[in-house]
Amino acid sequence: MDTIQGNVTGKACYSVDEFCSAHAISRAMFYKLRADGKAPRTMSVGSRTLVSYEAAADWRRSCENAEVA
Repeated sequence: MDTIQGNVTGKACYSVDEFCSAHAISRAMFYKLRADGKAPRTMSVGSRTLVSYEAAADWRRSCENAEVA
């Protein structure tokens, strides 16, 4: 089975629902983050919006490095 930075599912990206579930956030929060320019990078494939595992990892790192005001 392929692994991508610790991913053992064999998939290369998350759907929005899978991303939200994996990161314990709601779809509403995902779209709020997106509107605020703070969501992970996404890609459009047909009518689907996907988040690569690399983009999710980058987003997590940016959240860890964000300064608390």
